[in-house]
Amino acid sequence: MRGRKPKPTSIRLLEGNPGRRPLNDREPTLQSAMPDCPEYLDDVAKAEWFRTAAVLREMGLLTRADRTALAAYCVAYARWVEAEAQVKRYGTIVKSPDKGFPMKSPYLTVADQALETMRKLMVEFGLTPSSRSRIRVPDDAEAAADFDLFVESA
Repeated sequence: MRGRKPKPTSIRLLEGNPGRRPLNDREPTLQSAMPDCPEYLDDVAKAEWFRTAAVLREMGLLTRADRTALAAYCVAYARWVEAEAQVKRYGTIVKSPDKGFPMKSPYLTVADQALETMRKLMVEFGLTPSSRSRIRVPDDAEAAADFDLFVESA
């Protein structure tokens, strides 16, 4: 598939459908629900799971289908925390094992990669200020009117 990744209809509605393109009236929808925390997550990842899941549920953006993506975010978070602890312990520059020359810490590379994975997933979930700024949450009266228009057009 080429081009930009399509936005979910619910996000386009919250943004006010700025491009005025037709909405997908046959998009699968799921009820907001708290998925079960995967058993394979370590303690740091589980703590992040429950913290982040509560925020996403409060925003109405969490469904059972999001379990794997949220788990991936939590694993990346735990990896980042662990790598940052090692960077703090050993520093950003370490001696190479063979000749003792200064080199970038491998933990810094792990931390950077985990942070990039986290950033991508945070944007997907609307967990960054810029990704949230694109969403316009209507007041109750406006939401009811928008929903009525959406149902009538279906």
